[in-house]
Amino acid sequence: MMTQPADCDVLIIGSGAAGLSAALELAKQAKVVVLSKATLESCNTQYAQGGISAVLSEEDSLDSHVEDTLNAGAGLCDPDIVNFTVSQGPERIAWLIEQGVPFTQVSDSEGHNSYHLTREGGHSHRRVIHVEDATGRALVSTLSAKVNAHPNIRLLEHHIAIDLITGTKLGLSTSRCLGAYVLNLKTGKVTVLSARFVVLATCGASKAYLYTSNPDVATGDGIAMAWRAGCRVANMEFIQFHPTCLYHPEAKSFLISEAVRGEGGKLLLADGSSFMSRFSSREELARE
Repeated sequence: MMTQPADCDVLIIGSGAAGLSAALELAKQAKVVVLSKATLESCNTQYAQGGISAVLSEEDSLDSHVEDTLNAGAGLCDPDIVNFTVSQGPERIAWLIEQGVPFTQVSDSEGHNSYHLTREGGHSHRRVIHVEDATGRALVSTLSAKVNAHPNIRLLEHHIAIDLITGTKLGLSTSRCLGAYVLNLKTGKVTVLSARFVVLATCGASKAYLYTSNPDVATGDGIAMAWRAGCRVANMEFIQFHPTCLYHPEAKSFLISEAVRGEGGKLLLADGSSFMSRFSSREELARE
């Protein structure tokens, strides 16, 4: 069943850190609608624990962060993209602090406060800023409060984007994206949301696999919709995974943050022996 179209300047599909951040920036000059497949707390961001990597220490440098990233990427990274992303890191962290994200702080012997930085695999410096061990939850909580209070943003929870609407699909001369067909999960009705611009900020497709620590919403909808709309899709072999999970046969796998191993934690079997060297020859794993 189709209902009356609801127009907006920008339709953002996805309500994790990317979608909420984009909404807050764009809402300064546009009417924005944000779609959330379930509740805001169900997004991938909510479950991110360890923190965010950025150059925030005087002992660190952008060049070092770039080098570490390229080394970890084993020749598969685009250097231009790595440089751009790394260079933007400090500014984006400052923006999150401005929004009110309560990153964990520590005091020195003289009582001066500074942000606590931890270290994760592949990093040569401490550059992971975090909110205790629940960084994602703090991000979602802070940004969603801002979104809900903004007069130019309308949040639609329990709404799934079914497909993008393009001029080509409507038989028009333009291939522009004009909006999306959206299913309201509570009413079972499909709505046409028309928009001047559409932002795809959906999470990945890890739930296509049997075992994952990702939430149920990570089903690759955005990738599929983009493909059907004519976008190029590449690097599909890169699926987000967390190598360290607490497994139980009758419950969902629970992520054990990479920060645990970054701080020196080791993976051991029940008898106390290490085993990661069986799966990787990397020096840091072999030491375990």
